Amino acid sequence: MTRIGIFLALCIAAVSGKEGFGPGDQDWGFYEVRPGAHMFYWLYYTKASSDRPLVIWLQGGPGSSSAGYGNFQEIGLLDIDLKERNTSWVNEVNVLFIDNPVGSGFSYVESDDLLVTNNQQIATDLVNFTRQFMEEHSQFRTTPTYIFTESYGGKMSAEFALYLQKEIEAGNVQANLKGVALGDSWISPLDFCMSYANFLLNTGLVDYEGFEKINEAAQRVKGAVESERWEDAFYEVDTLFNLIQTQAYGVNVYNILCSVPAEIARLKSRKIVGNLSQQPSSCDEGQVQLAELMNGQVKSKLEIPSNVTWTFENELVYAALIGDFMKPVTQIVERLLNETSLNVVVYSGQLDLIVDTPGSLSWVQKLQWPGAEGWRNAAHEPLSVNGMLEGYVKSNLNLSFYWIARAGHMVPSDNPYAALELLRQVTHYS
Repeated sequence: MTRIGIFLALCIAAVSGKEGFGPGDQDWGFYEVRPGAHMFYWLYYTKASSDRPLVIWLQGGPGSSSAGYGNFQEIGLLDIDLKERNTSWVNEVNVLFIDNPVGSGFSYVESDDLLVTNNQQIATDLVNFTRQFMEEHSQFRTTPTYIFTESYGGKMSAEFALYLQKEIEAGNVQANLKGVALGDSWISPLDFCMSYANFLLNTGLVDYEGFEKINEAAQRVKGAVESERWEDAFYEVDTLFNLIQTQAYGVNVYNILCSVPAEIARLKSRKIVGNLSQQPSSCDEGQVQLAELMNGQVKSKLEIPSNVTWTFENELVYAALIGDFMKPVTQIVERLLNETSLNVVVYSGQLDLIVDTPGSLSWVQKLQWPGAEGWRNAAHEPLSVNGMLEGYVKSNLNLSFYWIARAGHMVPSDNPYAALELLRQVTHYS
């Protein structure tokens, strides 16, 4: 074989995957990030040119599955009915779904005491995963890589991005990380809790009596957070959301325009905390259908070990993080801005309640970094797609904030065309 022939063969081998579930080249498997802790990934090679960026997608919860929910209900090639999605991100970039933390989705631990209990442990596991992934998929070592997140996934990914960049700079991981996009992310829980009363009043979902009751409950959350009683703060938030459900008659906290079944409105109570990033914006939760798909056809095709069962949200993963749930990571975002050259993007769906836009703006406005004043004074520019106004953006240096119109918590599901434009602007894929 000539040198050119060898080179072409190597290039083809470097970018091609294997036949998986659904169309296109894929790869999947497990990496042992700690002894007994196995993290699952599902990689989709883009249908576009081979030089496109790599996007890592991390779901929320904590305990939700990127390979299930983010894949089939948001940005993957197939939807939950196994129909091809024409707004799939795989059409534009390589997408890597990671079931994180260990115990989520198909990821598993050999013993429950191996579940993570804080954000630092999550970040360390993800860095260990990335090191192994890049060793095996060497074609991506120089590929521009971006982390995209949703809900609690943003809290996890801020620290993951910081740790990963430090390891890259130290020469311990070969990767080309360019930025992190924090979508409707649980970065500063207190800022969100303190914004709920005004948000609900100003959107006409409660009256002044409801406003007062919700504000009082938020003050109790504030007291627990400020005294660093983290578990108490978690349970106070649980109480706060039950109160919101009572006062707003079962409002869908993931998209306030979604209709709510009458029986929920009558009950006036619904457990919300513990389900961050779990409900599709259509209000048709689809949990049973997705679980059947993942534990049936997907598990069989991907030859997942028989002792591994996919769950929509692993309650053990969630419970292990209760003590960390209400802790902010705004200081980590500040470190990303102050200590790295990574692009930091915050995006927010205007119809989201649980991680509402006013709360997101509140913590972003207070960030301490060299470009803070310039960002606050920057123009509020329109975000247009095909002549339609789909939101707004404000940017300065390496920080951007996107307001996404007609979207709730799950931006790619609610407004897929705005999400694709966001993807294009962040990754510069074309």
